[in-house]
Amino acid sequence: MFSQFVHGIDWFGLSTMVLRIVAILLCLVVHEVCHGLAAYYLGDPTAKLSHRLSLNPLRHLDVFGLIMMVAVGFGWAKPVPVDPRYFRNPKQGMALTALAGPVSNFVLAFLSAAAMNGVYAALVVRGETAGLVTALQFFYLMVMMNIGLGIFNLIPFPPLDGSKVVAMFLPDRSYIRWMQLERYGMIFLMALLWFGWLDPFLGTARSWMVNFMLTRTEFVYHGVLSLLV
Repeated sequence: MFSQFVHGIDWFGLSTMVLRIVAILLCLVVHEVCHGLAAYYLGDPTAKLSHRLSLNPLRHLDVFGLIMMVAVGFGWAKPVPVDPRYFRNPKQGMALTALAGPVSNFVLAFLSAAAMNGVYAALVVRGETAGLVTALQFFYLMVMMNIGLGIFNLIPFPPLDGSKVVAMFLPDRSYIRWMQLERYGMIFLMALLWFGWLDPFLGTARSWMVNFMLTRTEFVYHGVLSLLV
């Protein structure tokens, strides 16, 4: 009975899900830690005092945001606490702190694209070993997840990171009203994601950036290929 149970397990699907979750945790944790590091660099110790500069995923995860990330490829983590009163220029400080998250995801995506090209070159020379195929799959997921998270968070609507960048250019009265939308914004965004109304834009933007990064890191493929051949 046990052997039948083991043979009936979809091991490929299970391993894919594990790799997907690991990739999601990495991109979410790095995203949030970079928010906190940017704020700390700008003079705000709130994230550090709240133990949010940790790489422990349990300190950052929002359960529903994780589910959305697994289900549709776009999600969020628990927001890092930031106190703009510590910034010399609160609006600018908030904008820079917000941008640190998506920028970190694009950097991770670029590095993963480079690694993916290197692994693919090794696979071409040495054949499809289990390790190389798994590594290729993991770095592909890292590229897709990080780009998806980065693009989603740059949408200029509260409470996403892009809204903080827009807010930097608003007069004080409008800034306060704009930031007050945060309490309702996530409900609105969840509805858009759930019904797929953002899919055309997000899908097109992600596909373009994936192709861009893979093309810009092709030199790694050629470099590894020349070393192995």
